[in-house]
Amino acid sequence: MTLVHLFPGQGAHRQGMGRDLFPRYPHLVRRADALLGYSIEELCLDAPADKLSDTRYTQCSLYVVGALGYLDLVRESGEVPDYVAGHSLGEYVALFAAGAFDFLTGLELVRYRAEAMAKAGPGAMAAVIGLTEEELGDALRENPEVDIANLNAPTQIVISGTAADVRAAGRALHGRAEAVIPLKVSGAFHSRHMAAAAEEFGTDLRRHRLAPLRIPVVANTTARPHTDDRLADELCRQLTSPVRWTETVRFLLERPEPVLREVGPGQVLTGLVRKIREAAPVGAER
Repeated sequence: MTLVHLFPGQGAHRQGMGRDLFPRYPHLVRRADALLGYSIEELCLDAPADKLSDTRYTQCSLYVVGALGYLDLVRESGEVPDYVAGHSLGEYVALFAAGAFDFLTGLELVRYRAEAMAKAGPGAMAAVIGLTEEELGDALRENPEVDIANLNAPTQIVISGTAADVRAAGRALHGRAEAVIPLKVSGAFHSRHMAAAAEEFGTDLRRHRLAPLRIPVVANTTARPHTDDRLADELCRQLTSPVRWTETVRFLLERPEPVLREVGPGQVLTGLVRKIREAAPVGAER
């Protein structure tokens, strides 16, 4: 059996997440509060939805809840995963699980990342349903300003760009895609518009030493395991590159007797794994 833990990113956050975890790890919660300057528990449980959806807070809250959830699952099950992967922000939880950094260092990096991305300015994203990557690429030739941001499932792909460009792309896709669904995000994540954020984040990231990985972490940028010598570069590139989630899951499903478990709030990744399996069944059943 190959045990895989998957960690979600933005979009999985919700009010009330972490409610059962915070009382179990008060020392880590206190350290997180001291670093952030606010109560992570109050943010997750009591903050207005619009604040929790602000990327500066969303990323930090998801990292803390994901990391605590991972620690809790390993403590309860006694099982350490053979592979880990995370979707966008979730990749940082995966790297924590793999030993790239300790809990507090990971949170500091996530805070840097979130602040840099927030500074990049407004943008928009939309989920395109019903087209393959090749079909969507052909359809977007009339809208070259829009980038493919997330390859979530074979026919569920997210585009990213300015609000006007994403709206124009949505109109151009009318009649070709089954649906184009605007996402509730504040920026053009995983697109060329994050270039300045990637540069700023890279400056902060390189002030830290990343430890050798103890568990293989499948990278968003390549859909293959990170290498220690390229880790920092790939984390910077992740901000402007598409999340290759379909390829990531297919790679993991090709491992011997794969068991994929989502760790964190919601079941977003579980649903994507199901769609990827149905599109091209690989490996053993869950």
